Amino acid sequence: MAEFTMELNDEQKEVRDWIHGFAADVMRPAAAEWDEREETPWPVIQEAAKIGLYSLDFYAQQFFDPTGLGIPMAMEELFWGDAGIGLSIVGTGLAAVGVLANGTEEQIGTWVPQMYGDVDAVKLAAFCSSEPDAGSDVAAMRTRAVYDEAKDEWVLNGTKTWATNGGIANVHVVVAVVDPEAGSKGHASFIVPPNTPGLSQGQKFKKHGIRASHTAEVVLENVRVPGHCLLGGKAKLDERLARARENAKKDGEKDGERVKNAAMATFEASRPAVGAMAVGTARAAYEEALEYARTRSQFGRPIIDNQGVAFQLADMRTQIDAARLLVWRASWMAVTGKPFTSAEGSMSKLFASEVAKKVTAQAVQILGGNGFTREYPVERMHRDAAIYTIFEGTSEIQRLVIARTLSGMPIR
Repeated sequence: MAEFTMELNDEQKEVRDWIHGFAADVMRPAAAEWDEREETPWPVIQEAAKIGLYSLDFYAQQFFDPTGLGIPMAMEELFWGDAGIGLSIVGTGLAAVGVLANGTEEQIGTWVPQMYGDVDAVKLAAFCSSEPDAGSDVAAMRTRAVYDEAKDEWVLNGTKTWATNGGIANVHVVVAVVDPEAGSKGHASFIVPPNTPGLSQGQKFKKHGIRASHTAEVVLENVRVPGHCLLGGKAKLDERLARARENAKKDGEKDGERVKNAAMATFEASRPAVGAMAVGTARAAYEEALEYARTRSQFGRPIIDNQGVAFQLADMRTQIDAARLLVWRASWMAVTGKPFTSAEGSMSKLFASEVAKKVTAQAVQILGGNGFTREYPVERMHRDAAIYTIFEGTSEIQRLVIARTLSGMPIR
């Protein structure tokens, strides 16, 4: 078991500096253009693929880092570069996590490589869970998956929304209801292979922030996928449903019992990584504000000499460091198998996302009128930061998860 440390080792520092260089030299110069275009930055993704940054091998190495700090370190540096482009580069990872969290070894080996492709043919993947009437309330999901036993196929029907890479991805991971009477326990995840008939892109959203990341609806009309595309396999699903039905016969669940569904398992595994993204955006805005405060003079002196500005910067830096430590703790706990007895994963995402919103707003304030214009990147960072308190579980949902964990109530 890896010992917890506050210091990155030499290899991690080398990787961090490598990613930082890509973020500074490739992502940042392109950030404003792709934010304005509101399109997937294919040239940047291809550049990331050329150097091995957008690849299964890279993310596998970071995912299996024994300290747990590989992924959060990488996310922070990429999102320091730019949140919209960063999400375009890592968006495939959410679908990959969905397969890693719920799939068999054969499914992982078959589908995860196809999500990334290679340098000559870059691919994307999309994780599709949210619906128009089912965002945080996953129990309200309406997309259905019905098993056709004669053909050993699952038939999917429904509409997904807020899907990163939705409709343009080569591989889609779709969460659907297989047993409506089982509530959130009656959900399962399915791989929808490339070019499967019946899957199409619906509305593409024009967003407030992270505009370089493609977000759209995914429409499923009699989409048929082979039986082996059910993540985890049918035997495991049948066993889980039977257990859920048995529990339903009893008067509620036993205190402390936790039954995770497919979507919850994916979000639970990725929340510290989202916290790291928020830290990266917050750090970028803080650094811009710090440099501006050092060089901008008013009344004959740099504005950082004014206590009102200096104290804001002190608070910003303190909050960023505190957020990073919460993210690192949750990531270390996850990789070392320590249970989130106090919902430490949700804590890290909650605190870091709130810090990102606050710090980017303070950065705009420190830059004054300049901060309100697109000539300075803090305006874009402020817009981008708004997403962190919304996607992969709103701040309100994180507080609910934390509160229920502390009280011993079941998390549904």
